[in-house]
Amino acid sequence: MSAETMKKTKKPFSMKKWVKSRNGQQTIVILSFMIIPLLLLFVFTYLPFGEMVKFSFYKMKYATPVDKRQFVGFRNYIDVFKKDECFSALKLGLYYMAGAMVQLVLALYLATILSFKTKFGNMFKGFMFFPYLISGIAIGFIFKFFYTRGFVFDTVLQWCGFNLESLPFWLKDKSVNNISLVASSVWRYYGNNMVLFIGAIMSVDSEMYEAAELDGANKFQQFIHIILPSIKTIVTLNVILSITGSLSAFDPPYVITKGGGGTATYFVLMDKIAHTNQQVGLASAMAVVLLLIIFAATILQKLFFKLVFRSSDADNEEYTRRKRLRRERRWKKEAV
Repeated sequence: MSAETMKKTKKPFSMKKWVKSRNGQQTIVILSFMIIPLLLLFVFTYLPFGEMVKFSFYKMKYATPVDKRQFVGFRNYIDVFKKDECFSALKLGLYYMAGAMVQLVLALYLATILSFKTKFGNMFKGFMFFPYLISGIAIGFIFKFFYTRGFVFDTVLQWCGFNLESLPFWLKDKSVNNISLVASSVWRYYGNNMVLFIGAIMSVDSEMYEAAELDGANKFQQFIHIILPSIKTIVTLNVILSITGSLSAFDPPYVITKGGGGTATYFVLMDKIAHTNQQVGLASAMAVVLLLIIFAATILQKLFFKLVFRSSDADNEEYTRRKRLRRERRWKKEAV
């Protein structure tokens, strides 16, 4: 049959038949489930973000009419880097980053223990995960009472032999107040990280532990060479989330100290500038700068972990190859 004859016999496209066809119905169902989430994502995420970026180029208040907003270009961004209080607030993120590292190490240690058979293991998991379920505002009020002079924490320390007069004011003394706030964040979030680590550790192939024990590896060596490389994806994810969360810490300093005594983090300062001082343009520029810092930190962390786990990737590939060869040999023996 010639090409011209095939063109003549080819049926024209029919929308009605396509809608009734299997492929058409699958496409319609997929689009129906996608359009609402995408629309909500655009309306409540990307559109407000675009407006925030636009506001960062203006000098304005919330109630300033559109025709009276003063365009200032990059002046707001320059002011962000000129203000000493912005840099001081960013420096406080180092306290929360250090706390995040302590939190991850503690969570990984407990997850490694609780991933194996342990008495009352499920009960301990529940107790440790419970703080994550509590509202951040409620935790703020709990620790505000906990750190108040002469109350819970001071009472416990007095039971241990400390003199109340020698103890600092945990929320007023600038040498310890930020450490106290970071401790509340560690207490709240380490349980969540622990549960994520447990899920990743339990997915590790048990044959790897058996092979390591045959080779004479102890528990610590198994952790370094088997568990840690096998859960590198979730470790990387938790570190990224912890670092970004440290840069955007808000609940503890806002609820417990209202940002006083040098505890105002970047988000607390941004809230003050936006809602108290009504400098919407400057606050928007601060938010954009923080977003760029988080992006840069995320990229650097990914490159760092890619370099750290480079050797472990090769070890995992070699182990997978040997396992496949052993399986093929076993299949051949069974076939014979």
